[in-house]
Formats: sequence, C-alpha cells, structure tokens
Amino acid sequence: MRKIFILLLTFVILQSCTQTKTDYLKKNRYDLTSSKFEFPQKKFKIIGFGAYHGSAETENVELKLLESLTKEGTIKYYLPEVDYSTAHFFNHFLQTGDTTLLKELVVYNGYHTPQERTIEFYEKWKKIKTLNDSLPLESKIKVLGIEWIRNYRYVSKHLLELVEDDNETLTPITEIKEMVKLDTTSYSLGDLSFAYHKLKGLIVDYEEKKELYKSKINDVKVFEHILKNIKISFEKKVNREEVIYENYLNLSSIYDFKNKPQFMRIGFFHLEKSRAGKKGNSSFFTRLIENEIYPKDKVLSIIGYLTNSKVVWEETYDDKGNYSGYTVEAGYGIGDYEKEYFRGIQNLKDNKISEKTLFRLNKKESPYIINEPDLIEVIMKDEKSNGDAVKGMSTLDFLDYAILISDSKESIPIYEMK
Repeated sequence: MRKIFILLLTFVILQSCTQTKTDYLKKNRYDLTSSKFEFPQKKFKIIGFGAYHGSAETENVELKLLESLTKEGTIKYYLPEVDYSTAHFFNHFLQTGDTTLLKELVVYNGYHTPQERTIEFYEKWKKIKTLNDSLPLESKIKVLGIEWIRNYRYVSKHLLELVEDDNETLTPITEIKEMVKLDTTSYSLGDLSFAYHKLKGLIVDYEEKKELYKSKINDVKVFEHILKNIKISFEKKVNREEVIYENYLNLSSIYDFKNKPQFMRIGFFHLEKSRAGKKGNSSFFTRLIENEIYPKDKVLSIIGYLTNSKVVWEETYDDKGNYSGYTVEAGYGIGDYEKEYFRGIQNLKDNKISEKTLFRLNKKESPYIINEPDLIEVIMKDEKSNGDAVKGMSTLDFLDYAILISDSKESIPIYEMK
C-alpha cells in the first residue's frame, strides 16, 4: 500500500512538472474586475484574504470577493480584523446606516490597524452595507470579531447593552455608564487609563457576585467572553495568534462555525497554512489545521500581492498632537521592488489579465505543489530573509490563491475626509 502511495505521489509531481507555471497560470486566472467574476470554490469551512495594509485597491479586491461569496449564501459570517465588541457596532452600522458611527469606528479601529484608518476603509464599509441590504434575509452576513482588544471604547458600550440595571444596584456598571456618558477618557489600555480601572473593578465585582449579575444580563456567554478578553488586555505580553485561535473556538460554540462558513480579512501571516520550517511560528490558520479543527483542504487562504503600487505608511502629528499629514511608501513596504520581493512574483506579473487578477494555485495538477516556496520566500538584498526557514517547502503548504494587485494608489487617512 505504501509503495502504491509513493508511486501515485511521484506521478502527480511529475505531471505537475511537465506543465510550466506560465501554462498553468494562464488556465487558472480570473479577472476580478469582471462583472461575471465568480469565486471558483464553494465548499470550505473558512476562507481568508490578506495583503499588505494601506493600499487603496486592496479594499476593492475584498469587496469583489465578498460580492461573489455572498451571492449564493456561501458565507454566513464576516470576520474583519477587529475585536468582538467593535464588530458588534459594525453590525449596528449595517443595520442603521449611521455614518457618524462608521467614521468613529474607523478612527478607533486605527488603534489596532493604523493603515486602515482611511477613507477607503470607510467607503468599503458603506459598500458592504449596500451589498448586505441587497441580500435576502437568510443570506445576510453578520460581522464577528476574534481579535484582541486594543481600545476600551466599544467594549464599555457593549457591556452596557448587555446589562439591565435600571435600579443601579451594580456599582461598577453605573460607573462605566457615567464614564461613557461623559466620554472624556481616551479608553486606552494600561494601568494609567481611567477605563482600565473601571473595567478591572467590574471584573472583580462580577466574580464576587455572579448570580446577582447573571439575573440582569441578557446574554451571559457573550458577557463572559468579553470579560475574558478584557482580562487578556491587562497582560503585559499577549500571544496574538493564541488569542485569535481561542476566541474563534469560544465563538464557534455560540455561532456554529463548523456548519456556517466564514470569510476573514486579516494580515496575510495569519492565513498561512503551515509553519515556516519546524521552528516557525504557528499562525491562526495553521492552528486550525494542526489541531484538526478542519481538514487542510477546507481552509482556504488567499494572499494579495502588490506591484507598481503605493501604501499609506504612517500618519504624522505636530508637537501638540494634532494630525498634520501622512507618509507614503512605493518600494519598501509593498513586497515588489529590487531590494525586497517575493520569489516567483514575476510569473504573476507576466500572466495577469487585469489590474486585479486572481490565480488559483491549488488544482491537483498545479506545479506549485513542488518544493519551491514561490510567493512565500522573500528575497532581500540588505537584510536576512526567510529563505532558510522555508527552504524545500511548497507554495501550497501555505496558500491556495494569489491575487496580483497592480497600479494601486495609497489609501488616504480618514482625517483627510472633507
């Protein structure tokens, strides 16, 4: 039996090698700018899209993927790079269309991902609302967050929605209500923060008076999930991948993830399906596979690559802390210039059919199965790369699809919006 398996594997690899990467890519490319675009795979448990932050067209690529995946109700949940309570208020926006709330969410989300505190990110959410409004009730998506907490603003507001304490018998809840009403705190993390101490007081009180609290909470599971994440935010060092993974498992029991597929938008490291070498860090997708939450072929990773593009790099502030502008990168920071580029990216550039081209890499006859880490190894001239770590590994160890995004402008900070 083992000999038969080896022979079959050898046959598959040999067949893969007889087809050049150019031949293969030409047969397995899709124009994301086409009105007829349909994502080629429908059966999966979770699908993720990631790319460098800060490029305008990345947001439009995500929209095209969402449009296709929601068309037939393929996905049920949308997992952007936000914590659970921030996701809750993005759902409020999808229901109400409150653009004041949306702008506020974009600003505060910048505490987690500064390069997405942008006009393009804001406009994307408006289009997601339009898309969701057009879907039948059974196909509408719900936003969920599995990230760690980076700011206490929406955590505090969400907790108040979950507790009915009109008689003000729960002192910590009353104090948080007053804090939110005054809205003079920064809601920042750390023991110098006013919000930090109010939330810590709530956790202590809750653990002493659980039964009293539970009689006033309309969703205890969700309330305790938020408190658990607040505790994590108190820690000096946080293992982000572990937090994401544990949050996912906890919410899976509430939202039935195994039977309701999700679309995730996050930085691409988190979507890599293997460790980079035996000693490599374990990403979120790798943890799902290694812990046998899902089979590897039911976890789909889409990585976006930039060429001839720009990214917003950082916001700038004057001596008084007022926003004064932003900086842009067009070489370093996009993964495609002479001193830093992905191995094999030229094949994508040579075979693109539009400024946003999707390539399916995971077909059975794919030449990307061989032990060459195209699109994973970063070639760097002045610094040490990941070449040694991924040597002898396959592209398909890490991802299923590549999207080449060409000629994208940088995203513009939300503070520039008129």
